[in-house]
Amino acid sequence: MTDGADQPVTRGIGATSGEGPAAARGGLADGYRSEALSELLAAGEPARPALIVPDGGQVITYAQAAAAVDVLARRLAGLGARRGDRVALALPNGPDIVLLLLAITALGAAAAPLNPAYTQAEFEFFLTDIAPRLMLIPATGSAAASAAAAGTGTTLLGVREASAGPPDLLADGQPSVLQRPFEPGEPDDVALVLHTSGTTSRPKQVPLRQRNLMASVRTIAAHYELSQDDVSFSVMPLFHIHGLVASTFAALSAGGAVIAPRRFTPMRFWRQAREHGATWLSAGPTLHQMILDKADDGGAPSTLRFVRSCSSALSPALQDRAEREYGAPMLQAYGMTEASHQMSSNPLPPADRKSGSVGVPTGTLIGIADKTGNLQPDGTPGEVVIRGPGVMSGYVGNPEATAAAFFGEWFRTGDRGVVRDGYLFLEGRIKEMIIRGGENIAPAEVEDVLMSHPAVQDAVCFGVADEKYGELVGAAVTLAGDVQTADLIDHCRHRLAAFKVPASIDVLQEIPRTPTGKVQRRRVGEFVAQHRGQG
Repeated sequence: MTDGADQPVTRGIGATSGEGPAAARGGLADGYRSEALSELLAAGEPARPALIVPDGGQVITYAQAAAAVDVLARRLAGLGARRGDRVALALPNGPDIVLLLLAITALGAAAAPLNPAYTQAEFEFFLTDIAPRLMLIPATGSAAASAAAAGTGTTLLGVREASAGPPDLLADGQPSVLQRPFEPGEPDDVALVLHTSGTTSRPKQVPLRQRNLMASVRTIAAHYELSQDDVSFSVMPLFHIHGLVASTFAALSAGGAVIAPRRFTPMRFWRQAREHGATWLSAGPTLHQMILDKADDGGAPSTLRFVRSCSSALSPALQDRAEREYGAPMLQAYGMTEASHQMSSNPLPPADRKSGSVGVPTGTLIGIADKTGNLQPDGTPGEVVIRGPGVMSGYVGNPEATAAAFFGEWFRTGDRGVVRDGYLFLEGRIKEMIIRGGENIAPAEVEDVLMSHPAVQDAVCFGVADEKYGELVGAAVTLAGDVQTADLIDHCRHRLAAFKVPASIDVLQEIPRTPTGKVQRRRVGEFVAQHRGQG
C-alpha cells in the first residue's frame, strides 16, 4: 500500500477476473493463472510458421524458434549471463531481437531493449542506470553504443545474422559457441526493463515481470480473438512495449505467425502484407498515416480482419480514412509501459467501436479518481487509475516516484478521462509528457540539453500540435549571450535522438511562471503561440 495515500473505494469498470479487485498492487487477480514467457512458443504447432522475414525469404517455424531460443540462452549463459541479471540490447527489428529477448527471459534474466538511434550520452545514462551484465549490438557496430559501453565498462557482444539457425553472438569479433545449462526463468522473475519519463524527473526504470507480460499478452489475444490462423504484421519498434507485447508476443501466444521485417518501410508494407496474408497490424497513428500515404495499386490485403491503433490519440478523420483504405475496422486502444501495454480497447464488430474512445477495459479494472484518490461515478472526469495483473509493482530504486504513482493499490496513469456507458474517453494528459508519433519525450530532458549551451539562461519545452505526428517538441528560451536558434537546434541534435530535437525555438524576454516560481509548460506553449500571432 502507498504510505500515507488515501484509499479509494473499490469501484470501477471492467475487471481482471469477475468484478473483484486485484489481490495486491500489480498482483494477480483471483483465478488468474501465473505464467512464464516460456509458454509463448509452446502455443504453436511445431511445423507452423512463427516468424516470417519478408525481406529475406526466411520462415522460422515454432520448432525452429524454440530450438534457437534454447541455444541462445545456453550461449548467453556461457558468456556469463545468469538469472536476475540485466542484458541490454540495441538492435534493429527483425527475428533476431525477438529470439534474443525470449532467450534472455528463458534464463530468468531481464532484457533491456534500447533505441539504436540513441546518442552516446543517452546510451551512457541508460547503461549506468541499468548496469547490464552484457550489451548486444549489431555485429556491424554502433559507434555511439560502443563508446558508451567503453565508458561504462559494459561488455559488448555483436549479433550477426545467420543463414540458418539462431544468430551468431560475437565476443571480440569471434563467434561464441560455449554453451552452459541454465536455471529456467519463472513467472515472478523480472523479464523486461524499460524506462518511462516524467516531466520534471529523470527517466524511471519500469520492471515488468514475466507474469505481468503474460497477463497482458493473454488479454490482447483474447480481446482480438487471435488464433493460429492469424498473421500479425509487426511494424512498431521492438524496443517499445507496443510492438513487443501486442504485435509480437500476443500473436505468438495464440499460435499465429508474425511478419517480422528486418528493414520495414511503409512502401513495402502493402506488397508484403498481401504476399504473406496479414490478418492484422498494430501501429501508432503517425505510422498508420505513413503507411496509408504509400498505398500502391494492389490495394489492401483481403485477409485483413482488423487494424489496431495505440500509443497516441487517433483522430476521427484518420480512423475514417484507415477503415476506408485498409478495408477493415480500426480499433483504438490505450496502453502504457507500467501496465505491460494494453489497458483498454474498442472491441471487434459487431460490438460498437466508438470514435474518440479508447474502448472498454481489457484485463484491467479502470476507475476515474479525483485528486485525493476517491473514485468518481460514470460521466465525471478525473484521473484514469487502473488495477490488474499486468501492472508493475513499482519503479526500481525510486520509492518516492512509486508512492506518487499509486492511490493505494490503484496505479495513476497521469491521464485525464471520463467513462460513458462503459467506454473510456481520454481528455488529455495531466502529466506534461510530449508524445511525438508515439515516442514519449520528457520536456525536462530537452530543457537540460538547451540549458547546457552557454548562451542559454532559461529554457522550457512543450508540445506543439501537429497533424502528422500528433505533437512536435517546441521550446522557448531566454538568452545570456548571442546565439541563433538554428545553432541551438544543432546543439540539441548532437546530444539527443532526432525525435527529441525541438522543431522550433522561440526567444523570449522572460519565461512566464506562477507566483511560486513554477513553470506550466502548456501555458507557456499557448503564450508563445499568442506571441507569434501578435508579432
